[in-house]
Amino acid sequence: MLNSVQELSNRVAVITGAASGIGRQMARRLAKEGMRLMLADLDQARLAELTHELSEAGVQVAAQVVDVSKADHLETLAARTYEVLGAAHVLCNNAGVLPPGVPTWSPKPGIWNWTLGVNFYGVLHGIQAFIPRMLDAGQEAHIVNTASIAGLTTRPLMSAYNVSKHAVVALSECLYAELKLTTARIHVSVLCPPWARTPLADNAREDAESAFGFHEAVKQVIGDGVEPEEIVEAMIVAIRESRFWVLTHSQYDKGVRDRFESILARINPSVRDVRKVSTPLR
Repeated sequence: MLNSVQELSNRVAVITGAASGIGRQMARRLAKEGMRLMLADLDQARLAELTHELSEAGVQVAAQVVDVSKADHLETLAARTYEVLGAAHVLCNNAGVLPPGVPTWSPKPGIWNWTLGVNFYGVLHGIQAFIPRMLDAGQEAHIVNTASIAGLTTRPLMSAYNVSKHAVVALSECLYAELKLTTARIHVSVLCPPWARTPLADNAREDAESAFGFHEAVKQVIGDGVEPEEIVEAMIVAIRESRFWVLTHSQYDKGVRDRFESILARINPSVRDVRKVSTPLR
C-alpha cells in the first residue's frame, strides 16, 4: 500500500490526459508528493507547457504524445516509462472526452467510436499495457481509472458518454476482483467525480449540433463545477487507503442512491429536462 509521503516520494506516476483539467492537477499534486512523472496527452502544445513548468520546478518528468484510443500508443508509453523512469507505481488512466449531446438514434457513428475509443478503450489499453509489467516487477502499485458520476447515473442526450463511463466502472470492478485473486500488491480505484471546472466542454467535438441547448447547459454547469484540486485530493486519499470507490463529493450521493433504489424497486427511470442539467458529470 502506497500509504505515506515517503512511499510516494521518488516513485513513478503515469498520467494520461495530463495536459489539462483533472489530469493537469494530478500531475502537479503528485509532483508535490515527490513522484517522478510520465505525462501523456494528445495535445502536444499543452503537454510541452506542463512538462516545462514541472521541470523548471525540479520535478523529474518525461512526456509522450499519445492517442489513448490506439493500443500501440499505450504499449509504446509503457515501454518508454520503464526505459526512462524504470518503473510505474501509480497509473492514472484519466484521458476523457465529451461528445455532442444528441439522441441515441442519431446516425453519427463517429461520435460513438470517438467517445468509446478515448473514454473506455483508453482505460483498457492502459491496463493491458502496464499491468503485465507491474506484475513482473512485483512492486506495490495503484491503478486509478477516471470514470464519472455519469458512470453511476444517466442523463438524456448523453448515451455515448454514459455508456463509456459505465463501462469504465464495470471494467474497474472486474479488474479489482481479478487482481485480488492474483496479487496483494496492485490496487485499483475508480474515480467518479462530478462536474469540474475543466476545459472538457470546450474541447468537445463540434461535428454535430447538440440538441435542446445541451452543450450550452453543460458549459454553464462546468463553470459552476467543483475545483479539480478537490477531486485530486480525494484521489490521493484513495491511493493511501487502497480505497476502490472514489465518489469525491458526498452531496451527489443522492442521485446514485435514488437510481439504484428505483432499480431494486422495479420503478421506471425518472426523466428530467436536459436543459436543466443538475446531475453532475465529470
